[in-house]
Amino acid sequence: MSAPANLLQQADSLKSSNPAQSEELYKQILHTTAEVSQPGSSNGHRDQLLRDQEAALVKLGELYRDHKNAEGLAEVVTLSRSFMSSTAKAKTAKLIRTLLDFFTPIPNSAPTQIRVLKDNIEWAKNEKRIFLKQSLETRLASIYLDTSQFKPALALIDSLLTELRRLDDKMILTEVYLIESRVYRGTGNMPKAKAALTSARTAANSIYCPPHLQAALDLQSGVLHAEDKDYTTAYSYFFETFENMGNQGDEEGSLKALKYMLLCKVMLNLSEDVTSLLSIKLAAKYAQLREVESMRAVARAHQNRNLADFEKALRDYRDELSSDPTIRSHLAALYDTLLEQNLLRIVEPYSVVEVEYVAQQVGQGRQEVEAKLSQMILDKVFHGVLDQGRGCLLVYDELESDNSYGAAIETLGQVGNVVDSLYAKTVKIA
Repeated sequence: MSAPANLLQQADSLKSSNPAQSEELYKQILHTTAEVSQPGSSNGHRDQLLRDQEAALVKLGELYRDHKNAEGLAEVVTLSRSFMSSTAKAKTAKLIRTLLDFFTPIPNSAPTQIRVLKDNIEWAKNEKRIFLKQSLETRLASIYLDTSQFKPALALIDSLLTELRRLDDKMILTEVYLIESRVYRGTGNMPKAKAALTSARTAANSIYCPPHLQAALDLQSGVLHAEDKDYTTAYSYFFETFENMGNQGDEEGSLKALKYMLLCKVMLNLSEDVTSLLSIKLAAKYAQLREVESMRAVARAHQNRNLADFEKALRDYRDELSSDPTIRSHLAALYDTLLEQNLLRIVEPYSVVEVEYVAQQVGQGRQEVEAKLSQMILDKVFHGVLDQGRGCLLVYDELESDNSYGAAIETLGQVGNVVDSLYAKTVKIA
């Protein structure tokens, strides 16, 4: 066994007991293998050293990932360039993607990722590694999206799409169009989000679309249909995504799709279906998770039309319900609807009712209730007037439409037609 192989084995054994020593050994391997290009090295020896270097790079990256060391991982990505120059471009792309994936579990590592990606994109551009550059730019656009930096994301996507259309790389083109759709949805530009998704599906139809990419397209389709309040179609897309990701073993993606499915049931006023949905085979294993429990609490509150329980669910499961912008926006609309229903239930029996009393009954501040009642009157949810001087709401019965005048005008019109007809006949006779 060669010296680097011995060092690699020793470093692996010290990984958990002595991370600092393990780190030094991995770096020593990288230093040793940096000399593989010396004239005295045989091809077999050089290939073995390159394999040891690749293993050391990945192991060192894993070590930094496990210890949440984003800066150390950034250094590993930079160190890997000397190795990349002596390997096949396909292997280079795979290695750098592997190392960049290690950033994902590290909290608050987005700024470091952005810096590392920009640095490596510039390096790939100088080395004329076009496909690697495009892959890194796609990842950078995705991170911009995750950090809500929509303007730089769109600028990067525009330049990337120009290159990809020229090269006609359908796979990356599909991914970039999908990211563009998600970015436009984040900015609230739904027409462009739908157009980008249509382009992504068109590109995907002309190639074999991997299951994970198909699931991502279905998920985005469901999100856009939900934004249009078409929750039935959205549910079908989310169900497709849930099954697809479940079969691939992607538990995080499956859980996200399941939460969206439960959201659709609640928004369709089918809260009673939540329990039966969670009893199906693929969903049963998620039923006790806190993320699913949060949606179950929302469904119970909505089913009982209980605003206090709804607010309690939002407080108790703040992290689970507020971290996802899709769920957050739809629950805000649901809360507004629930508040409206509760106000309507309270004011309907009265012809005059104090605003203060209404506010006490729903457990909200007077100013908020007054603003909501004013909006409901303007939207013609009920007929009434707010008397701010007395602090009262005057509720009127809905006026029945009287069609007498319309019928009279229609009758006069018909009489006019008869007179015109008779006049025409008299003219002919004369």
